[in-house]
Amino acid sequence: MAPTRAIPRIKQVRAYSTHASKDNEQGADCHDVQLEHWINGVSPEPIANPMSVHPKYAGARTSWGINALGTCVVEVEADDGTTGVGVTTAGEPGCYLVEKHLSRFVEGADPRDVERIWDQMWRATTNYGRKGLPLQAISAVDLAIWDLLGKLRNEPVYALLGGKTKDRLPVYCTTAKADVAKRHGFAGAKVPCPHGPAAGDEGFRANVAYFKAQREKVGPDFPLMLDCYMALTLPYTIRLAKALEPHGLKWIEECLPPDDYDGYKELRQALLGSSVLVTTGEHEYSRYGFRRLIADRAADVLQPDITWMGGITEARRVVAMAAAYDIPVIPHGSSVYSYHLQYAFHNCPVAELINLHPTSDEVVPYFGGLFSDEPLPKDGFIDLPDRPGFGVTLVRDGLHRPWARTAEESAAQYAVTSQADSGLVGDETRPRMGI
Repeated sequence: MAPTRAIPRIKQVRAYSTHASKDNEQGADCHDVQLEHWINGVSPEPIANPMSVHPKYAGARTSWGINALGTCVVEVEADDGTTGVGVTTAGEPGCYLVEKHLSRFVEGADPRDVERIWDQMWRATTNYGRKGLPLQAISAVDLAIWDLLGKLRNEPVYALLGGKTKDRLPVYCTTAKADVAKRHGFAGAKVPCPHGPAAGDEGFRANVAYFKAQREKVGPDFPLMLDCYMALTLPYTIRLAKALEPHGLKWIEECLPPDDYDGYKELRQALLGSSVLVTTGEHEYSRYGFRRLIADRAADVLQPDITWMGGITEARRVVAMAAAYDIPVIPHGSSVYSYHLQYAFHNCPVAELINLHPTSDEVVPYFGGLFSDEPLPKDGFIDLPDRPGFGVTLVRDGLHRPWARTAEESAAQYAVTSQADSGLVGDETRPRMGI
């Protein structure tokens, strides 16, 4: 019997950072925008957020540093020169973690060993990780490896995950202008909640009036959702959801702080019997947090960000868990990294495009100018091109490698990892139960 095809090992890991400027669009950080951008909460309406309770920071979201980190791009290169790319919002701190810590588990590894590499990165960062920045860094590395593996096998990532479960993937739009999203053919629209509880009854009435006005622009049948970005309280959310139900609110999203699992459980119980769905998960990390949401029946829809929560390797576990409870998974943003996952699983029915055009009037790439060929939805669907990996090409303009290591340092780690994987390092001679 002929041996299987040899796959080159990962030669080097490189981490780059960038911030948006007048000549360089936002990249992986969707909030790294100019002051006048709609997603900054300045115009045409404010956007409620966790900092809305502090008057000094209740205006522009960039005033309190939502874009402080910027983009982190991870590139992995195989022995044969093939490269894979993953991105996240971890900026230079994420680059440090990738170069100085995570690289030792990747350089010299077989890119097919995604489960082992992920587990080593997860366990090695447990003392300072589990959520947030370390998981974002792990996500970028994991996505880069999947991209590399697809290129080495000359297959799209969705094919590596099991192939397509749908011929076309419908897309809804997060936007400041629901009517423009409808005109572009999107499957629905999600608009931001302008005011939080600190704005009092006047702000509450303004929220209702705002949503009602958006509904009037799109008619009674167009799906319309509300994004609350961790800005509300449980009593306020219940009251708001019930006030907006007559105006056709499909779902109310991420209302509470992400660690308020009991609050989400109570919220969903309070809205049982209504037509309003409870959705969350954008700022949840790893399968453990999602396990809690699933077990508590705390959400009707889960919304992990694939570039934050652990990459494809962890996301497919979450999708599988959710499938056992018939819970749809509709990832936050993530563009091609989400699209490939969603094509491969039945319980991922629709994708999200966050419209990052400054005024929401045109459909533009989610990652700005980071890729030269990021696919865009057309007439409400995303059709992925038949390209290996995630199918996008990195634009290197504006990237810098803040924590660069030498080729010799990478080669040393390569030697240790490749020998260990071959059983040449450590005591692996005794059989183990593994229980």
